[in-house]
Amino acid sequence: MSTHDPLHDLQVALAGGVATDALGTFAHLDTRREERTGVPEVIFAEPKSPDQVVAIAQQFLDRTGRVIISRTPPAVMEALENAFRDTVAWERYAAAGLVVLRRPDFVPRHTGGQVGILTAGTGDLPRAEEAAAVCREMGCSVQVISDVGVAGLHRLVAPLRHLLDIPVDVIVVAAGMDGALPSVVAGLVDVPVIGLPTSVGYGMGGRGEAALLTMLQTCAPGLAVVNIDNGVGAGAMAAIIANTVVRGRERAG
Repeated sequence: MSTHDPLHDLQVALAGGVATDALGTFAHLDTRREERTGVPEVIFAEPKSPDQVVAIAQQFLDRTGRVIISRTPPAVMEALENAFRDTVAWERYAAAGLVVLRRPDFVPRHTGGQVGILTAGTGDLPRAEEAAAVCREMGCSVQVISDVGVAGLHRLVAPLRHLLDIPVDVIVVAAGMDGALPSVVAGLVDVPVIGLPTSVGYGMGGRGEAALLTMLQTCAPGLAVVNIDNGVGAGAMAAIIANTVVRGRERAG
């Protein structure tokens, strides 16, 4: 367990010291976030230029040994490949547009946390994959099971029983369209459930609004909800829960 004082960076910053790594005028990087909170920084590449993403990635590789980059457009991916093709290990989550780069000396965490991820449909997999990547980078083992939505509810029984037999510490449920699956799952299990609404669907509410509102209006206790398509946020919260459960088991044992 880290002995780092979680308020140290704030104290240093308020005292006029340096708690971030500045990159010119375009970025002030929080390279100690994972040490402080347990959640690694994830670089959102979509609105940034390729040169900016490469510079940020290099800084994180230098400081922490790893960088996680989400929503990577083709031009950014090409720039990353040109900069780091032969110098780091790559892990690609193609559907999610997410990539993890690691220095050869980086040692991944393995906490013992167990996370289950369900999707209502195959179209929800990109955001589920994003959540799974974050959970794995936070040291958890992850089981992803896809296409078990309420349109064919019989498909849910065996996968859900499998997750509970592991047993998982938390379940993320990704759903678009009517977004009903997270409420169904939350009404059946005794572990926390995180609803991940996705922008999968058509017609009124088809950009994820209907799924989000359905999840927020749930009558099943034990369901928390992240924003539309926020796979990173769902993964981070799931891993925080799972890793907290692991620490509780270790103290009890």
